[in-house]
Amino acid sequence: MVEVHETASVAATAVLSGDVTVGPGARVLAGAVLDGSRGRVVVGEDVLVMEHALLRGRPEHPVVVGDAVLIGPHTNITGARIEDEAFIATGACVFAGALVGARSELRIHAVLQVNSTLPPDTVVPIGWIAAGDPAQLFSPDRHDELWAVQRELDFPGTMYGVPRGTPMRSLMRRLSEAFGDG
Repeated sequence: MVEVHETASVAATAVLSGDVTVGPGARVLAGAVLDGSRGRVVVGEDVLVMEHALLRGRPEHPVVVGDAVLIGPHTNITGARIEDEAFIATGACVFAGALVGARSELRIHAVLQVNSTLPPDTVVPIGWIAAGDPAQLFSPDRHDELWAVQRELDFPGTMYGVPRGTPMRSLMRRLSEAFGDG
């Protein structure tokens, strides 16, 4: 059930479906998608969800956004918690089981990996990846070091419920069935 506070605003071209709550003073701009069809999505007070952002809840990982958070255009937040006063810039990705600490920033195209915790007041630079608990920061050219941390976070298990090495055909069949008719 979609619940939008009377002081919140949702653009006519935004899509809210399933178990979605939009708090007081929040704004959801054009083309944003808040998908609570497979898990709860909760947006706090005075949150700005900008154009074409995707917030997708998961059965075991709801999306919970605190108060006074900016979620930039073209971001992807799947099954993660965002604490108060965080800044999630354009094109950033926050994966399932992750926690963005209060007042933290994920700058343009930054990534917070699955099951990772970004401590409060942390900045992830443009295009960098944060992984681990607590998260370590990696520039894109440090892939081997990142992989040593990321491998243990179980991306395929957390995001898709399959073990690493599952053939793509099996994974895609499973995902197609899970998403059904959309």
